[in-house]
Amino acid sequence: MIERTADFFLDIDYYQHCKHKQNIAGDVFMTHKIKEENRVIAVLSDGLGSGVKASVLATLTATMAIKYISNYMDVRETAEVIMDTLPVCSERKISYSTFTIVDINNAGHARVIEHGNPPYVLLRGGESVPVEKTPIHLDRWQDREVEFSEFDVQVGDRILYFSDGVSQAGMGRKDFPIGWGRKNVIKQVQKWIAWQKSISSRQLATKTVIRARQIDDYAPKDDITCGVMYMRHPRLLLVVTGPPFSESKDAELAQLVSSFTGQKIICGGTTASIIGRELDRDIDMDLDSIDPEIPPPSRMEGVDLITEGTLTLSKVSEILEKGQNPESMRPNAATAMASILLESDVIFFVVGTRVNEAHQDPNLPIELDIRRNIIKKITSLLEEKYLKETHRRFI
Repeated sequence: MIERTADFFLDIDYYQHCKHKQNIAGDVFMTHKIKEENRVIAVLSDGLGSGVKASVLATLTATMAIKYISNYMDVRETAEVIMDTLPVCSERKISYSTFTIVDINNAGHARVIEHGNPPYVLLRGGESVPVEKTPIHLDRWQDREVEFSEFDVQVGDRILYFSDGVSQAGMGRKDFPIGWGRKNVIKQVQKWIAWQKSISSRQLATKTVIRARQIDDYAPKDDITCGVMYMRHPRLLLVVTGPPFSESKDAELAQLVSSFTGQKIICGGTTASIIGRELDRDIDMDLDSIDPEIPPPSRMEGVDLITEGTLTLSKVSEILEKGQNPESMRPNAATAMASILLESDVIFFVVGTRVNEAHQDPNLPIELDIRRNIIKKITSLLEEKYLKETHRRFI
C-alpha cells in the first residue's frame, strides 16, 4: 500500500542567470524546511553589484534571515539585526544587500518581510491580488524602507518574487526605456499561466528569467533571479527499482504499479520484465533515444518512463546534486527521469532487495548496496535541496 499524503503541497523553485561575463551570481535564493512544523522559509537576497563580493553578502543576508525567522524572532528585530550587520555603500547610501523573506506555516499562513527588492506578486486565480503592507520603522535606519505583510495562502495561489535584474531588464531600449517593469512581468506571467494553468514553479521561474535575458539581448547587465511558491494539490510519483527479495512478491509489486494514481517510473530491466510479465504488457525499447553514456529508455502501457538501473540512477543523482537543469542537457533517460522528479511533489520509492546474480559475487551483494545508497542519496537531495516529500519502502 502507498500511504496517503497531504491534500496540498507548496511547490517552491527558482531560476537564475548571472550578469554578462560573470561566473558567480550576486543574487542568492535560499530555502529551509522545518519538517517537524511543516513550515517553509524562502529568501531572495540581492547583493550590491555582482560577482563574489555580492554573492558573499547576499549569502550572509539569506542565512541570517532563515536563522532568525525560523526561531520566530520578532519581525522588527530580525530586520534590525540584518541591517545592523550589513554595511552601507558610502557613495550610494544604500544597503549592500536587499532581501525578500517568505515564511509559510502548516496552516498556509504567510508572513513576508521586504527590503530593497521589487515588491513580490501574489497571483490568485491568475490575477494579481493587492496585499496590505505595513511599514516597519527602525529607530537606527529611518531612511531605509522595510515592509511587512501577512495573508493566508489559498490552493492555486502563487507568490512570485524576483531581483531587479528581472524588472530592469532591457533598460535603455526604445521599447523598454526604464526596463521590462514589474507590471509587464506580471502581464507576461499571467499569459503563461493562462496557457498552462498547472505550470510548475520551476517552469514559471525559468520562463521569467529566460524572457528577461532575451529582453537584455542575452547580455544581462545584472544578475537575474526569480523565485516562485505555488500552493497546489500534490503531484505524485512512484519510482520502482530492483526486483522483490522473494519471487512471491512479484505480483504484489506489479499490482502496486498498476494501481498507483500518479506518474510511474521503473528503473532496471529485470524489474520492468517482472512487471510486464505480471501485467501481461509488452516492453518496447525507444531506439530514437540512443545516447553514448546512458542506456536508452523503454516504453510500457501505463508507465511514464522505463530506464536502466544503477547507471541511470547515478546520473540522476549527479544532475540533482549539481543543480543542473535537465531540460538544457542532452536528452536521455537520466535527464527525462530528473525532469519528472523535479516536477513532482510527493515521491514514493519502492526498492527491491533481490540480488542481481549477473552483477556480482553472490557472497557480496554489492549491487544491492549500490542501489540502496543511490536511492538514499537521491531522496536526501530531493528532501533537502528541492523540498520534496519522499517515502521509501523496501520489498
